[in-house]
Amino acid sequence: MGKQDGTGRAGKNLPLFLALALCMISVGIMVLAFSGVFPSARRAEFTPPPFEAEALEGTPALTQGDGYSVLDAQVYQTALCGRPEVRDGAVFLYLTNPESNSVWLKVRVLDENGEILGESGLLRPGEYVPSVRLGPVPESGASLQLQIMGYEPETYHSAGTVYLSVVIP
Repeated sequence: MGKQDGTGRAGKNLPLFLALALCMISVGIMVLAFSGVFPSARRAEFTPPPFEAEALEGTPALTQGDGYSVLDAQVYQTALCGRPEVRDGAVFLYLTNPESNSVWLKVRVLDENGEILGESGLLRPGEYVPSVRLGPVPESGASLQLQIMGYEPETYHSAGTVYLSVVIP
């Protein structure tokens, strides 16, 4: 028999066994994470937004002279007033979902810090909403961000989001 160096086979394979054990532990943690065992790994429940209670059929009687124009978001189009007026605690955007669309639309009004000031409900194709009620009312000259969101009917999958900056006159 040959001479042994004292480390034996187990000593030579120790790094391999440690690496294998770490891989098995990592795979176990990933399986638990994806199964929802850890609270932080759970997805937030989606609550479909309600339809706009103040929605009107058709399109508003506004022109480009009023600041009203069409915005092409490729997947859908929308029209709104790019020079919105703020009065009586609401911003008058005249957000329109053209009848030619196949998506539902809604808008969020955000302040300069990204805080939500107000939002509409969903608009079906062929509907518009004159105004969106605001929590805090911005001052004249304030910059607002409009977040226009499109949803596929019934599934509520995203049809895309468009951001538009406006200044309150």
